[in-house]
Formats: sequence, structure tokens, C-alpha cells
Amino acid sequence: MRAIRSFFDAQAVTEVTTPQMGAYPASDPQLCNFRVDNPLAVSDKAAHFYLQTSPESAMKQLLARGSGSIYQLCQAFRVDPPGALHAMEFTLLEWYRLGFDFDEIISDTLSLVATLLGDRKVEVISYFDIFLRELSLDPLLAGKNELRDAAKRRVDVDMDDVDEQIWLDLLFSHCIAPQLGQGCYTVIRDFPPQQAAMAELAIDAKGNQVAARFELFIEGVEIANGYKELIDWREQQRRFEQDNKTRQARGIAPVEIDKGLLASMREHGLPACAGVALGVDRLLMLAQ
Repeated sequence: MRAIRSFFDAQAVTEVTTPQMGAYPASDPQLCNFRVDNPLAVSDKAAHFYLQTSPESAMKQLLARGSGSIYQLCQAFRVDPPGALHAMEFTLLEWYRLGFDFDEIISDTLSLVATLLGDRKVEVISYFDIFLRELSLDPLLAGKNELRDAAKRRVDVDMDDVDEQIWLDLLFSHCIAPQLGQGCYTVIRDFPPQQAAMAELAIDAKGNQVAARFELFIEGVEIANGYKELIDWREQQRRFEQDNKTRQARGIAPVEIDKGLLASMREHGLPACAGVALGVDRLLMLAQ
């Protein structure tokens, strides 16, 4: 923790602390939120809160109000089956750099990890190219049936009627991720636009529309996830609404969208920035 703080303090990035409970849950269909009921509530508005899956919303509201570049070490909470790489409560490092572009935030992340774990060879490859290399599959062109067949040939799974993104996630997590970062730091960049989450969209070198999003892998483990951050509040609202449509299509209850974040983005404007969430527990595990 001291080394992490020293890294950011040396570059005048301000440490912040934000509440671990918020009024709005994460809308990401892949995340399940812990709800905390308030026994003293006198109105529906304060009847319950949610433990943060990440401090992203609260930190972006600080950015919108002029905080400058910031970082935070905190606990995060996700309803997730416990395992070697998953815990319901874990330590998260999240930071935002004002004015950084996509390549700069990737370099920033690699610099931090090298400071903590030492220098290693770096491999940077796009999401599309890693699918072609490992599975001979184009994730842009493959339809649901092709993705389903590819997954069932490789993974023992009992499901059929799910959307393309679930098949892509399954193939990536089971067939690609374990091979990444073996003896090096592997960065997967330029994700499909459907997986943009809160990232800006961009055009890659091949002319494809992609999400300015990356993931860092070490020894088959995802360590960090970063974006060139979306700053258009209207597009952010549209994505929240799309998350709820996806939730409903998957049989998951929709959630109330984060009106607090949208209000900050609309009223104050989120400055151009890039951000990263890094799993500290996983990093410490690899440092042993």
C-alpha cells in the first residue's frame, strides 16, 4: 500500500476517500449488488442503500467538481460465488488522470505494476486479434450460433439460449484469459463497442469501431481494467438504459439508474480523463 501511495504522491495525484454506500446500484448486467436496508428510514428514498461495486460514480462526481487527478484505495463489494480469484469483499485501487489519452493510461498502469512487481516483457494485443490468434474466430463477424458452437466444443457448459456477449465472455474467460500474461504483462485493448461500459468509442487501425477499454493480465489473472472515460452524459444515460434492457432480456431485475452521476456530468461536465480499477488482492497474490 505504501508503494502504491508513493507512486501517485510523487506525481501529485490526490488521494481521496468516498462513501462505501451509495443510493444507486451498479447497472452492469454482470454485477450483482449488495443492498443495505435502512431500519430507520422514514421515506422510500432512504429505505435502502448499496455497497459499492467500485468507487467509480463517487470519484467521477469529484472529478466533475474540479478535484483534479485522483486515486483511492478502498473496499469493494460484489455478490459473487467465492473462489481463488473472487471474494465478496476485496481491496480495489481506482484512479483517474485528467488529460490522459488511451495509450497514456495503459502506459501509466504498466508503470505502476512494474514498480510493484518488477519489469517484464509487455505484450499489447487487441481483443479481436487475440480471438483470431487463440481461437481462429472473428468476434466481430461471428454470429450467436457460431459462438455457441465454438464454446461448447471447448467448455463443458449447460446453456443454449443466451446472447452473443455471454458466449464471448465465456470463450474469453475460459479459453483465452488463462493463456495471457505468462512470463510477461499482457494488455488486451480495443474491446467490442457492446462491451464499452463507461468507455469512449474509437476507431482502430483497421477502421473498426471499438471501445477505448483495456484489461491487464498477469499469469492468466485479470489485474486491471481501464478506460478512456466517457464524458457525454446523454450517451452515459443511454448506456444505463441499455444495461437495464440487457438485464431484462437475461431475466435479471432492472435497477434504478445513477441519477447522481448523470446530474454531475450534466451540470458540471466530466473533464477529459482516463481511469483504471486494479485488484489489489490479486496483485498481492502474484507478488508472493
